[in-house]
Amino acid sequence: MLAALYFLFVFGLTDAGLIGPDEPRYASIGREMARSGDWVTPHLWGQPWFEKPPLLYWMIAAANMLDLGEELAPRLPVVLASIVFLLLYYFLLRAEFGARVALFAAAMLGTSAAWVAFSQVAVTDMPMTVAFSSAMLLGLRWLSSGDRRWLVGVAFLLGLAVLAKGLVPLVLFLPLVWAGRRRLKDWLWPLPWVVFLATVAPWYVLCYWRNGDAFLQEFFWRHHFARFTSGETLHPQPFWFYVPVLLAGLYPWIPMALPLFRKSLYADPRRRFLLVWAVFGLLFFSASAGKLPGYLLPLFPALTALAALALDEIKNARWLLVACCLLLLLLPTISATLPRALMEGLSRSRVTGWHWAFAVTVCLAAVCVSWLENKGKRHAAMHILLALVVFSVVYVKVKTLPLLDDLVSARPVWQKISKKSAEVCVDNIGRSWRYSLNYYSVTPLAECSESPRPIRIEQLPDSPPAVK
Repeated sequence: MLAALYFLFVFGLTDAGLIGPDEPRYASIGREMARSGDWVTPHLWGQPWFEKPPLLYWMIAAANMLDLGEELAPRLPVVLASIVFLLLYYFLLRAEFGARVALFAAAMLGTSAAWVAFSQVAVTDMPMTVAFSSAMLLGLRWLSSGDRRWLVGVAFLLGLAVLAKGLVPLVLFLPLVWAGRRRLKDWLWPLPWVVFLATVAPWYVLCYWRNGDAFLQEFFWRHHFARFTSGETLHPQPFWFYVPVLLAGLYPWIPMALPLFRKSLYADPRRRFLLVWAVFGLLFFSASAGKLPGYLLPLFPALTALAALALDEIKNARWLLVACCLLLLLLPTISATLPRALMEGLSRSRVTGWHWAFAVTVCLAAVCVSWLENKGKRHAAMHILLALVVFSVVYVKVKTLPLLDDLVSARPVWQKISKKSAEVCVDNIGRSWRYSLNYYSVTPLAECSESPRPIRIEQLPDSPPAVK
C-alpha cells in the first residue's frame, strides 16, 4: 500500500514547475505569509488578495518555513492531506459498511483521475474536499450510531472547510442537515456550535477588522455571489457541463457508474444519504454560472462509496472490471495530448499517441482480471486492476510531466534568465505565464512597455514564452 501511495501521489511531484494561473498565485501568497509573518491578510506581490480564505495559504506557509523548495513547499501539504483523508475514508467506511466495501471505495477514489490530479497541485479544491468530506463522513457515523459526540468533529472539520473555500461548504452541508432533521436536540447541543465558531470566526473577524469593507466586497460579493449568479470571475458554462466532467473524473472507473442506477441499491438510508450528497452537489454546481472542473471534487467520495457498495453486491462483475482495464488503453493518447491541450485548448489539440507494449500489458491484465473474477477471486482481480492503474499513472507522469514543464510552466524560462533578471522585461505574455514567472522571480519582472530592458520575454500565440 505504501508503494502505491508513493507512486500515485509523491513520485514526480516536482518534475513540472507550477502551472496555470491559480497554483503559482496561491503558492506566492503562502510564501509571502511565511516571509512577512502576516497570517491574517493574504497578499499577492504587496497587494491584499481576498479571492480565497487562508487554509491553503497557511499550509503552504508552514511548508515554506521548512524550506522544502519552490515546487515541494506548495504541493506536499496537499498531497499529505489527500493521503490522510484516504486512510480516514477507509476506516470510517469500514465502520459503516465493512472492510471489503471500504477497500474498494478507497481504491477507486484514490486512483480516480480527479483525485490523483488534484492531489498533485497546490489549489484549494483538495483541502476543502478533505475537510468537507471528512465532516460528512463523521456526520454519517452520527446518523447511524445516534452518538451526538460525532458532531463535535463534524463542526471542527466543517469549520476547516469554510476556511478552505468560504461559504460553499455550508451549502454542500445541507444534505446532512436534512438527513438529521428529526434530531433537533442534537442540533441544539451548544458544543458543536462553539467548536465551529472557534474554528471559523477568528480569521474572518480579524481579516474584516484589518481590511474593512474591501474584504467584504471582494471576498463575499465578488467571489461568492457574483461568481455564482453571473460567472463574473470565470468562464460561464452550460448547465450540463459537469456531467462529462464527472465521468472524466471517475476515469478509469467510469463503468462503475452504471450500477448506481439500480433502485435496489438505495434501500439503506445511509446509502440514500450518500446519493443525496452527490446529487445535491451536482445540481448546485450545475446551477452556478461560473464552472470549473475542480468544484466537483467533494462529490467523488460519495460516488466511489456508492460504487463500492454496488460492486460488493454484484455476483459477477467481470465485464465491469474488464471495461475499467480496457479504458486504460486511452492513456498513451491522453498523455500525448494533455500538454498541448492545456496550452492551446482541447478543441485545437491534435489527438495523438499509441503504445503497443502498453496496450499489450493492459490487455494481458484484463484477461487476468476476467479469469480471477470468474473464479470468484474478486480481491485478487481488484489487486491486479489497481496495480495496472498505478503503473498507468507512473507511465503518464514519466511521459507527460517533462512536457508540461516545457509547455505550460515558466520554470524553464526562469532558469534561463535567473542570473540576469535585472536585464529582463516582459512583453505581452498570458496571465497564467505571468503568474508562474512572477512566482519564480519572487519580485515581478518589469513590463517592457514601462521599463525596456536588453532581454525581452515574448509570447507568440499557442506557444510558450521565449527569451529574445
